[in-house]
Amino acid sequence: FPQQRQAVLDRAYAAGVEQLVVTGTSVEGSEHALQLCHELDESAQRLFCTAGIHPHSASDWTGDTEKQLHALLRENRVRAVGECGLDYNRDFSPRPQQEKVLEAHLAMAVELQLPVFLHERDASQRLLEILRDYRDRLPAAVVHCFTGERAALFSYLDLDLHIGITGWICDERRGTHLHALVGNIPRGRLMLG
Repeated sequence: FPQQRQAVLDRAYAAGVEQLVVTGTSVEGSEHALQLCHELDESAQRLFCTAGIHPHSASDWTGDTEKQLHALLRENRVRAVGECGLDYNRDFSPRPQQEKVLEAHLAMAVELQLPVFLHERDASQRLLEILRDYRDRLPAAVVHCFTGERAALFSYLDLDLHIGITGWICDERRGTHLHALVGNIPRGRLMLG
């Protein structure tokens, strides 16, 4: 795929895509996303990235991680904090550590006034509890790859969050419940990924 990156971008732009965001899920991944932005879009007009630590890797969080992430978030190509959030489905990192790392991300988003790119799996109630403490100070947030139920969707919408829907909606085993929900998402807050 590395040899095809430019061709993929060219096809996207030819199809009318105006801007793309590369997601960072670790310090290394966020640095790589930023590097791709510089290499593949020298004009700094079309390709941007996020910087964050995925909840699966929350147990790797250290003071150095926070410093590195904070520095990345100050880069002009980095347009959002994340991917960050809570994943209680797989619990690759202990839940208290996931929550601590999420709150550190949210604090940086508030400080730098950057939107947040959120991951949530089987943790909507706890994510909502934490977000309520920050939401009025955050410029924006998206719950990407939403796979939850109706109550969670409406709670996120009540917090004025954007909702990301992915190809999961086409999965006949796991995504058919989303068919009935997607029509409830206002057009201005629906993101496709």
